[in-house]
Amino acid sequence: MALRTPAASVDRVHRLAFLGAGTMGGTIVAGLVRAGRDAAGIAVTTHTPAHREKLAAELGVQAFADNRQAAAWASTIVIGVKPADALALLDEISPELGPDNVVISLCAGLSTDLLSAHLPPAVHVVRVMPNTPASVGAGMAGVSGGRTATEHDVQAAITLMSAVGRAVAIPEQLQDPLTAISGSGPAYVFAFVEALIEAGVTQGLPRGLATELATQTLLGSARLLDEGNDSVTQLREAVTSPGGTTAAALRELDDHGLRSAVQDAVEACARRSAELAAAAEQADAR
Repeated sequence: MALRTPAASVDRVHRLAFLGAGTMGGTIVAGLVRAGRDAAGIAVTTHTPAHREKLAAELGVQAFADNRQAAAWASTIVIGVKPADALALLDEISPELGPDNVVISLCAGLSTDLLSAHLPPAVHVVRVMPNTPASVGAGMAGVSGGRTATEHDVQAAITLMSAVGRAVAIPEQLQDPLTAISGSGPAYVFAFVEALIEAGVTQGLPRGLATELATQTLLGSARLLDEGNDSVTQLREAVTSPGGTTAAALRELDDHGLRSAVQDAVEACARRSAELAAAAEQADAR
């Protein structure tokens, strides 16, 4: 049963249901409400009643205990559960869906064809790969429409993700390389910052100061790259005087194979993403 009477004031065509509004789903819901979306037109289901009630109390959204009821209530359904649980969830809600519904999946590694196989044929399916900076409104997402999705469906998903950062439409065959850059990319950045902090400590800096220096340097450099007119190469060259300190440091990074290591890491991530997708297809076929 729904935990509250569903809002009748919002037309069904404008209603969103987040099934599995955990970390990422909850982040998007909060971003939408902050951006001015009518909270009465947003429903959530979660694994735990306490989290569901918390979202309802803090954001004013509709809280449902039943996935099928939430799906029947909404026009657009966002799937935010773990990939291993997604297909069973689609099977559960499938009887409530039809040609007027759009299903947006946040599940990594599940193709639109696989998702569509667990839904009525006319349901529109869109796949989204978000990343964790969405939690601070600085996310980057790739959006791909399935066979039945329209341009309007893709744009709707982009609008959805724009509440917590930026989003771009890409062909689905680029989802694996996108995962390797923006999906997993934050971990690469954090690993580099960890190494930079440790190097600062080794040079005698207090850990707190080394952390502040590295963090603010990352933030400032990202803003220069995002807001300035210079290319990343021009920005690097502007810091690098011939024969200077930065040149000496970059030479060490080159000697230790930084660029080839990054290439190999991205290739390994994209390959693993494709492997996981293939494994999901094979498991579903059994």
